[in-house]
Amino acid sequence: MPEIRTMDSESAGRITALFQNPVFLSAVISLFVAQFAKVVISLYKGRSTSFRELAAHLLWRTGGMPSSHSALVISIVTAIGFSDGPGSDIFVLALAFALVVIRDALGVRRAAGMQATALNILGRQASRKLKIPFKPVKEVHGHTVPQVIVGSFMGFFIGLAVCTL
Repeated sequence: MPEIRTMDSESAGRITALFQNPVFLSAVISLFVAQFAKVVISLYKGRSTSFRELAAHLLWRTGGMPSSHSALVISIVTAIGFSDGPGSDIFVLALAFALVVIRDALGVRRAAGMQATALNILGRQASRKLKIPFKPVKEVHGHTVPQVIVGSFMGFFIGLAVCTL
């Protein structure tokens, strides 16, 4: 029979330290709050009606207001700025990472979504004219500038709150 191992106090201490780390807490809270805000907005606008759609929004859907990508990375930058200072190497790394993520959310993913939309239009037209089956590609539109700005402010203020309260 295999030996059952229990968690020693050192491992438990590491896990406790993780859940007390302001950078980790800022990241998790900002991601959850941004995703939860998307659910509330979706309910308010009547876009999601089933529990399954709401759960999908909360857990893994991307795009929409606010940008959870922006909230996450800006909260990390803010928390690292408070813990290690804006002159630290890790702050510079976090800031560069945040800029790449935000640029991707605004540019690359948005452009790919626009291309997917164009392909789907062409595919449907070809399917009607040529009588051939067409399966649309997934359209992921990334984020608009206002979605990124709101997400960034959300991340900044959550990081600020976690680090100062």
